[in-house]
Amino acid sequence: MLAACGSADDSAEQPQNQDGETEQQTADQGGKADQEATFPVTETDAVGNEITLEKQPEKIVSMVPSNTEILFAVGAGKAVVAGSDFDDYPEEAQKLEKIGGQEFNVEKIVGLQPDVVFAHESALGVGEEGLQQLRDAGLTVFVVKNATDFDETYGTIQQIGKLTGYSAEAEEIVSGMQDKVDEIKEKAEAVTDKKKVFVETSPAPDIYTPGSGTFMQQFLDIIHGENVAADQQGWVMMDPEEIVNRNPDVIMVMYDYIDTAVEDVYSREGFDAVTAIKEKAVIQVDENITSRTGPRLAEGLEAVAKAVYPEIFGEAEQDEEDQAA
Repeated sequence: MLAACGSADDSAEQPQNQDGETEQQTADQGGKADQEATFPVTETDAVGNEITLEKQPEKIVSMVPSNTEILFAVGAGKAVVAGSDFDDYPEEAQKLEKIGGQEFNVEKIVGLQPDVVFAHESALGVGEEGLQQLRDAGLTVFVVKNATDFDETYGTIQQIGKLTGYSAEAEEIVSGMQDKVDEIKEKAEAVTDKKKVFVETSPAPDIYTPGSGTFMQQFLDIIHGENVAADQQGWVMMDPEEIVNRNPDVIMVMYDYIDTAVEDVYSREGFDAVTAIKEKAVIQVDENITSRTGPRLAEGLEAVAKAVYPEIFGEAEQDEEDQAA
């Protein structure tokens, strides 16, 4: 039994808890929240369903990477028994039993008998029928909101933390993210000459870019960058000639499934007149940390800031080396 749901994205250093342990260590060892959590807990999900968990969940299925990253970060990773085909962070998530991607295996999920299934609002268009099958089978399904800004992301982390019995850890993660965002905002005050930025999320011939009303627009607003596609709403396809006409100072490439992604932009016909090409300012940025609405999102903002204003925030290349180390 297969039903459609989800995508690769919903679109780092582990925060430390008060005992000085990393969040991943908390997940591996079983967090202190196991003893401190108070249940039952009731929360309203993204589709308006009031969901009550009578006890701390011992078996969890996560249906999108952002949910999985949050679960592991707060300390609930030990309870996650299955995830999507696209779950790749943290490393432990790669070892989870897989339930599918855009098409998920209803029968497998039912067979796992999880205490809660964390679905995602972004997948409702193609996955609602499958989710209803899970509900009809007696499973508890909580649809996580598709966060559209940092505040909603904080709320999502806090909500998942509460439902899994790790509220304190979730609050700590949110506090760390807020501190990082505030730090970036403060540094961005040094920007005196706004750079025009084009964000490329898919290659030619169908070049897509985020316009206004997207998370990337908020990123660029925070660092005082000018989105050359801000006059467009949502995700739009832009003709190469139009990109040349808008003459961005920086081009950010947000995909890595093509090894020569950056080189291809430099060699694109007609692009030799673009300032970003002349100034060697075509930068590849990790899509996962900028699109998954979870604990690494503040790092994604920092990566964007370094790509656009390396003179203020530091070289993007050095940051990538630090992360790899």
